[in-house]
Amino acid sequence: MKSLTDHQFSLLTLTARLTVSPSSSQFFEGDFVSLSCEEDDSSAGWTLRRNASKPQRLQCAGQMAKLTSSSCNISKIPTWDSGVYWCESREGPISNMVNLTVTGGSVILQSPVLPVMEGDDVTLLCKTKTTPSNLPAAFYKDGSLIRKQPTGHMTIQHVSRSDEGLYKCDISAHGESPSSWITVTGDTLTCLCFCSFQHSQCDDNLMTVFALF
Repeated sequence: MKSLTDHQFSLLTLTARLTVSPSSSQFFEGDFVSLSCEEDDSSAGWTLRRNASKPQRLQCAGQMAKLTSSSCNISKIPTWDSGVYWCESREGPISNMVNLTVTGGSVILQSPVLPVMEGDDVTLLCKTKTTPSNLPAAFYKDGSLIRKQPTGHMTIQHVSRSDEGLYKCDISAHGESPSSWITVTGDTLTCLCFCSFQHSQCDDNLMTVFALF
């Protein structure tokens, strides 16, 4: 893997913020999801994009999705809508990126879709699609069991950088959730690596570093 000094990169100021409602990084197939781009300059206009081998414009129209003046409302999200999303203007990507997972399975982990600040409390919820969301659940970080909870909720108090990692949960007789990455930040400036639209794989491609203020 190359270092930043081995790449060409440009610095762009992010002037928009992509938010997800309900605020979660995982959804069941068929759930309602709303994606909104909040801009400093509301007159600039925006396009919602999703990663693929090439960046694709999200088709926010038709029976399953509706575009309003401020958001894209997907009434029944399909599994193929999993991916990394961002808002883009004519000048290029202008927002943070969010990674959404849509599963056809029976268990999801509701976790923060945006980075959390050091010192904050974070609550994770392990839930099934068809039964009450207060079933006993086991929570894992980076593949290792960290806690079993009798009601499916787990709160991490006063999070620190050591709490950053890949989380998932399991409910006996129902199954295991997909994994989601939780990012912890204490900086007012955050840099995101964006290579070939796969932020976890940076090689010899042109990189763009986005400054979040």
